[in-house]
Amino acid sequence: MSTQPFNVAIVGYGMSAKVFHIPLVRALSKDFKLYGIVQRSPKAGDDASTDHPGAKAWNSVGDVYRDTAVDVVVVTSIPETHFEMCKAALQAGKHVVVEKPFVPTAKEADELLEVAKRSGKLLTVYQNRRWDSDFLTVQKVLKEGSLGDVVEFETHYDRHRPDPPPNTWKVKEAPGHGSIFDLGTHLIDQVYCLFGLPEAVNGFITTQRREKIPGGAHDSHTLILQYRDGLMVTVKAAIVSLEEHQLHYWVRGTTGSFKKFGVDVQEDQLKAGLRPGDEGFGVEPTEMHGSLTKIIDGQPKKETYPTVQPMMYIEFYRQFAQALQGKGEVPVKPEAARDCLKIVEAAFVSSKEGRTVEL
Repeated sequence: MSTQPFNVAIVGYGMSAKVFHIPLVRALSKDFKLYGIVQRSPKAGDDASTDHPGAKAWNSVGDVYRDTAVDVVVVTSIPETHFEMCKAALQAGKHVVVEKPFVPTAKEADELLEVAKRSGKLLTVYQNRRWDSDFLTVQKVLKEGSLGDVVEFETHYDRHRPDPPPNTWKVKEAPGHGSIFDLGTHLIDQVYCLFGLPEAVNGFITTQRREKIPGGAHDSHTLILQYRDGLMVTVKAAIVSLEEHQLHYWVRGTTGSFKKFGVDVQEDQLKAGLRPGDEGFGVEPTEMHGSLTKIIDGQPKKETYPTVQPMMYIEFYRQFAQALQGKGEVPVKPEAARDCLKIVEAAFVSSKEGRTVEL
């Protein structure tokens, strides 16, 4: 078993690579080495070789597959390239981390599971929002049982961006594009972690900015997931939502209700240049804490429920390092990401055909 850091190759040099993966890989220098970066078209002010002079710079992902020193390939390219890149990297004997969405279809996910099994290499999906402080808080609330029997769970990722950003792949219609693959896969993964696969799915997938991006990818969705015990889960992302504070979680049970506005601060802090270990990193301001409502003296009473101390996104790579060393499982099993794609596919069928789809 190697005691040297694992050599990591990053495929792609967009926001995902710069904000999420490279800072976390470099923060765990005992476990990982930033060995190289694939950037197809460097330009002034956006050049991986300038930003990271100690790492190799490639213009083609094929160079990564052929480099025998590469241990781990991190795929951060656009979604429709994920399947072929993951497959080629696994077949070349590399371990693979792939950004969400895993791949556009559950069928492709199943094929990659088989390729990983045959290669003997690890495959995992970067579902970093399992380590959001507010999601960990929701888990704590549910575990404590103060809500009683949970009957309804809402998770939102609503924003107000009526004008689409220019020249971005995210608004173009292509496999794996659109809000359900972008924001939705985060929310669906969290729901899957809490409750598993639903019994049935109703999907409503639309484009709220259709006049501004005709023929583009959908930008909004609402899913209703039904579970055998009567639990109903709403998974919603709207792009036209003018609010001072956006609702994130609303969990209702027989003896209590939990509500939370705003999202985890780590992404904005990483974009601003903060790094794990910096003072205040990952710590949510007290004004963003959620609220718990219970019956006290016969009347509903709301009290602030503090957000838990963050484990932070670096925990993904910390667990992945342990798995590479044979000391545990990958942080996100690809089977779970495959199951979430089944929910996505059911939602598309439901939305198109106007019916409930059973799983």
